[in-house]
Amino acid sequence: MQRGFKTQLKLNNRQKTLMAQHAGYSRWLWNWALNMWNESYKAGLKPSANKLKKFYTNHVKPQYPWQSTLSSRVYQFVFMHLSEAFNRFFQGRAQHPKFKKKGRNDSFTLDNCGKVMEFSGTRLKLPFIGWVSTYEPLPEIQTKRVTISRVADSWYISLAY
Repeated sequence: MQRGFKTQLKLNNRQKTLMAQHAGYSRWLWNWALNMWNESYKAGLKPSANKLKKFYTNHVKPQYPWQSTLSSRVYQFVFMHLSEAFNRFFQGRAQHPKFKKKGRNDSFTLDNCGKVMEFSGTRLKLPFIGWVSTYEPLPEIQTKRVTISRVADSWYISLAY
């Protein structure tokens, strides 16, 4: 059984900007991938997350230089989440995936390239963002993946262990 822990982050303005950029990148990419998936499906093709990711990496990403300033792990998780959403849809356990709006359920997932993330009391080190503080001490756990989400004007981090 997996357990989770969610707590609010203490962020400075630079970190808030980076979080918003990563969440926007995640939303933009989700909408792009969902649109491509729908168009491929209507054309009679069988789309997959891996095919879309390869096409995106080789043909689309070079057209947008602003994406190189953000973590590449974000876009890998977007394709993984989209694939999981369509698997649940085709199994009849969920509705068709929907496009995401700005400011609604802004979130993104990061990992540390398969390595365990560094924790120190109320601080943890996030790739591309650096050390961030929390309002409460983090549990003594080892995790490789975190999801960061925004509710109103506050950012939260969720850890699964």
